[in-house]
Amino acid sequence: MISGLKPYPEYTETGLPWIRKMPVHWAQRRTKFLFRERVQKGFPNEPLLAATQSKGVVRKEDYGTRTVTAMKDFHLLKLVEGGDFVISLRSFEGGLEISHARGIISPAYTVLKPNPDIYPGYYARFFKSPDFIHSLTLFVTGIREGQNIDYERLSRAYMPLPPKDEQIAIGKFLNWANGRLERAIRAKRKTIALLNEQKQAIIHRAVTRGLNPDAPTKPSGIPWFKEIPSHWEFLKLRRYCSVFAGATPSRYERKFWDGGTIPWLASGDVNMRRIKSASQFITEAGFAASSTKWIRPKSLVIALAGQGRTKGMVATIEFNTTGNQSLAAVVPNPKKIDYRFLAYYIESRYLNIRNLVGDGLRDGLNLDHIKAIPIPIPPLEEQEKTADFLDTETQRIDCVIQGINRTVKLFEEYRSKLTADVVTGKLDVRGVAAKLPDDSIKPEPDSSEPIEESETEESAI
Repeated sequence: MISGLKPYPEYTETGLPWIRKMPVHWAQRRTKFLFRERVQKGFPNEPLLAATQSKGVVRKEDYGTRTVTAMKDFHLLKLVEGGDFVISLRSFEGGLEISHARGIISPAYTVLKPNPDIYPGYYARFFKSPDFIHSLTLFVTGIREGQNIDYERLSRAYMPLPPKDEQIAIGKFLNWANGRLERAIRAKRKTIALLNEQKQAIIHRAVTRGLNPDAPTKPSGIPWFKEIPSHWEFLKLRRYCSVFAGATPSRYERKFWDGGTIPWLASGDVNMRRIKSASQFITEAGFAASSTKWIRPKSLVIALAGQGRTKGMVATIEFNTTGNQSLAAVVPNPKKIDYRFLAYYIESRYLNIRNLVGDGLRDGLNLDHIKAIPIPIPPLEEQEKTADFLDTETQRIDCVIQGINRTVKLFEEYRSKLTADVVTGKLDVRGVAAKLPDDSIKPEPDSSEPIEESETEESAI
């Protein structure tokens, strides 16, 4: 049904920045005639709302502490009804947001109530189309953090207005088509999650029991291990590894940074298992003026700080570099520890550095926590064989995951293009929509990740 879609029979030029041509029977109306600004206050008992780019406008309570409330004068907040649109502080980046619930929101936002000849489901998708978002820059005032949409100017701009029954048909078709794509994407992501679980199980088994399932065992003496091979031992990481942190040359001294050639890492760089290059560099003067140190290849770095899941992440280093004070450099004694085996052990999801350091992450991760991590010590030759085995197995699984991720990306790109083509009238879906069941009008829940704090804007309340 999707593959058979065709353009409309006839088009007309619009002169609009977000839709150059549209079906000849569509109309144009100024925004202010399609939507009426809602400025209703004095509803302090209504639930707080959060404006997000990925979910639209949703109840703040659904996301707990993911948003921040900075004001208690709730009677000053604006009322929003379900189906209203909100121009938020970041609409210039992600378009206008539709509200999925009744509640109150920051007075800094513009709330738009659709007129009776508007089907909100159509405009919810049109306002998120790439051409519309890109063209919103024409209506932005301010610079950088102060940017905002000038609604007075936007209210005078023309929007496409398909007949209402056609708006409904477009919404019905896109809910059906996107629902099918969404289910396919969710299935692919579930497969990826299962593969990652399989990979972690393989890693955990190898670094805690070795590769010989028949090896005799003994009690480990460690709470999260039951037994280990009898010829292994547990020692604190500091016994066989040097652990240190670097430093940050003053950012106010440009001579420490401009034209730098010495690689320098921060905790945010620990976002993959192997680090092959640096994104920042310091100068010889910066190196000499700070207490940062060289970190040699075949070392590990562990993030002592960072947002979200960054703290506690581990990566191996494949080049000579330096780092800041938020990174713990772990340099193994190559005669005792294979750095790859150690990295697999620390990064194992089933062990988790939160277990390895106890309450360290809650109170702040530091070098003493890293030094005290208990590590299993098989003979070096066995460590190397285990690391070789895990390199092969994890690479095999990672290749499969990469292929599935490419498929997911293609699905997402196709979904985005299909939506944009339909809401701007490049494809006629009226015939297909007429054959769809009535429950297609309900949108399919998407498979987006949970909202992160950076996506919400309720700090403006």
